[in-house]
Amino acid sequence: MAYRQNSGANGSAMALARGLGWFSIGLALAEMLIPRMLTQQMGMEGKEPLLRFYGARELAAGIGILVSDNPGPWLWGRVAGDALDLATLATALNEQNRRKGNVAIALAAVAGVTALDCISAQALGGGANGKGQLVHDYSDRRGMPRPPDEMRGAARTDFTAPRDMRTPDALRPFTSQPTPERTFAEHSRV
Repeated sequence: MAYRQNSGANGSAMALARGLGWFSIGLALAEMLIPRMLTQQMGMEGKEPLLRFYGARELAAGIGILVSDNPGPWLWGRVAGDALDLATLATALNEQNRRKGNVAIALAAVAGVTALDCISAQALGGGANGKGQLVHDYSDRRGMPRPPDEMRGAARTDFTAPRDMRTPDALRPFTSQPTPERTFAEHSRV
């Protein structure tokens, strides 16, 4: 079954989506394997379990993007995850955090990736209006061995019902009995 891409989706959008999928997996591994180091760099000590959870979310999104024929919904999932990341980072951007410079850099990086996620998701996933989605392409199929004009009435001209599909002789009307000379009385004796 072939796929075609509706308005706006092209090879570069698909390549961007695949790149974001690999980026998601890399980020997920960092968040899941070294959360303490990341939280220390942001001045967010104690948030390691949350960071591991965010890493699992990133891993699922990355795998979904890479294995899906239509990565658009997975990219929209990344956009939602980016909003969570931005909100979480924003809580650490306060005067008491001596690492708020690192938080500002992280916020800018996440905002940039969010923009890429939105661009790619819009091109491939379409959003609420349904435009831009990958759809099945059945334009070359018609289900008939010949063009429609040649098929019209073909069953009536060259079809003979098999013997087992015909009405049994005993159930046919009198006018179509094999021996029309038999009378009703003769039929009732049989």
